[in-house]
Amino acid sequence: MNKIVVIDPGHGGKDPGAVSNGINEKDIVLTISKYAKTELENNYEGVTVYMTRTTDVFVELSDRAKFANNKKADLFVSNHVNAGGGTGFESFVYTTINGGATEDMRKAVHDSVFGVYKGFKDRGKKKANLAVVRETAMPAMLLEHLFIDTKGDADYLKSDANLKAIAKAEAAGIAKALKLKAKTNNNTSASSKPKDKEKSIYKVQTGAFGSKENADKLAAELKKKGYKTFIVKE
Repeated sequence: MNKIVVIDPGHGGKDPGAVSNGINEKDIVLTISKYAKTELENNYEGVTVYMTRTTDVFVELSDRAKFANNKKADLFVSNHVNAGGGTGFESFVYTTINGGATEDMRKAVHDSVFGVYKGFKDRGKKKANLAVVRETAMPAMLLEHLFIDTKGDADYLKSDANLKAIAKAEAAGIAKALKLKAKTNNNTSASSKPKDKEKSIYKVQTGAFGSKENADKLAAELKKKGYKTFIVKE
């Protein structure tokens, strides 16, 4: 059965989110979200991925939740970057969540994503009265990817390779949460295909002469006997 995932890049347009150290939250989370969508679509079967925004536009919080509800999503993941002078990664579900599918899915995603944040603090799996996790009708979580106003955190987020790693881990966590099956590549590349056994050709040299006349005589005799003959001058 096909699973539907809605990934929500926080903020956008007139709302930049947190801004510090030369980067904007809205740009970082849009990049992570796009990479995560691509990872899911390219590497897992039976999943359709939507984003609440794919460009730098402003979307109201309630409209993000409505979008996911209208898509009848199986999971909603909202990406954000933290601020306030701290460090590390944390995740949130709605305040009334107590165990069940939402907590199980959040754990799968949280643990997978934190796996790339080596050297950073795991700030924990938390609960909060946040609109996008309150108004969504499916399991929903909000991820806070490091702190934009802490230099070490911000420097990490400035690397595109790091953003790809975050997105890959997020996709893997989502896949685990939804029990998605990894795609298998049945198309063997040309370079890995076993080569057909090549036909071998064996050449026999019957003589070498210092004069063209002698070479012509031997070639004529061989031709009479049915051998294909040619003369090579070296």
